[in-house]
Amino acid sequence: MYGLWNPRVLGAWRVPAAGPVILAVNHAHALDGPMLMGTAPRPVHFLIKQEAFVGPLGPFLERIGQLKVDRSSADRTAITGALDVLAAGGVLGIFPEGTRGEGDFASLRAGLAYFAVRSGAPIVPVAVLGSSERRGRLVKGLPPLRGRVDVVFGDPFEAGDGSGRRTRRALDEATVRIQERLTAHLENARRLTGRRATLE
Repeated sequence: MYGLWNPRVLGAWRVPAAGPVILAVNHAHALDGPMLMGTAPRPVHFLIKQEAFVGPLGPFLERIGQLKVDRSSADRTAITGALDVLAAGGVLGIFPEGTRGEGDFASLRAGLAYFAVRSGAPIVPVAVLGSSERRGRLVKGLPPLRGRVDVVFGDPFEAGDGSGRRTRRALDEATVRIQERLTAHLENARRLTGRRATLE
């Protein structure tokens, strides 16, 4: 990541140095996940759609600890693998919106709340900004080579309400709390970096 682009990493010290943690990342470009993997202060295990595990990329992703997920159903193997990462004190990376979009945390799925409430791991919001603002001349689908991409880590927070409840209502309430925190972090990251509030 540092060889091809010019990442500016802010707030990496906010990621707990040890113990389980979930990095909740906005997702506006295919580069966002690899950019976080290359700049995070700890190794990150991402839930990645199984369609990405093709050709030589598949064994490579598995070798570096990435988790294959079937998005067409409740993938029990992926869920167990993600919980195992957290139980072992690792870092789980999640795109809470479930798929690439505007990267504004406007529509969250319940998976993030489930993993956070079930494991008790704190969530660290992460904003990756600049990956989708301009297209490169050499490879149209990627940002310009040596272009600046900002990776901004926020303060860790607990998703649950402290009651230990794991009911559907508790998860729905946790999702609302999470969305508020992630949206606030994204707005703060845009102010901090001088990035526009809207993407091209």
